[in-house]
Amino acid sequence: MAGVGSSTQSPLVTSTSTTPAQTGTGQTLGATAFLSLLTTELQNQDPLNPMDSTQSVTQLAQFQALQSQVTLADSFQSFQSTFAVSQAASLIGLTVAVNNPNSTSGSTSTTGVVTGIQVVNGTPEFALTGSNGQIITGSDGSPELFQMNQITAIVPTGSSGG
Repeated sequence: MAGVGSSTQSPLVTSTSTTPAQTGTGQTLGATAFLSLLTTELQNQDPLNPMDSTQSVTQLAQFQALQSQVTLADSFQSFQSTFAVSQAASLIGLTVAVNNPNSTSGSTSTTGVVTGIQVVNGTPEFALTGSNGQIITGSDGSPELFQMNQITAIVPTGSSGG
C-alpha cells in the first residue's frame, strides 16, 4: 500500500479558498457547478486521509451563502421588474415625448398619449395614441412599442390652471 497517501493529492482536496471560485471570464461558479465540484471532491478523497470536517462545514456554509445570493438576486430582479411595470402604468393617460430611432435620420421625436402597457421579457413597453386619435404604428402596421428609456418629456393632460 505504498501508493495510498502519496503526495499527489488532487488540488480539489487541498483547496481552502473562502471566496467563490472564478471562471476564466471572471464569473463566479453557479450552484450546479459548485455541487458538482463538491461531489467530485468527496468521491475522490483519500479514505485513509479524509477531508477535515471543518473544511466540509466551511464548504457547506459557502454553498448556503451562494444559494442566498442567488435567491436575493432573483428577488431583486423580480422587484425591479414589478417596480418598472408600476412606473410605466402610472404613465397611462399622460402625454409623453419619446426619442424614436429610425434608419434614415438617426432619430425623431414622437409625441402621444400612453394608451397601454405591455410587458416584454420583464420590461414594460407602451403604445402611444397620436393627436389624430389613432395608435402610432410601425412600418409593418402593428402598434409601435416604446420603452421607458426612450421618454424625453412627460406632459400631464389637463395641467393648465382652472
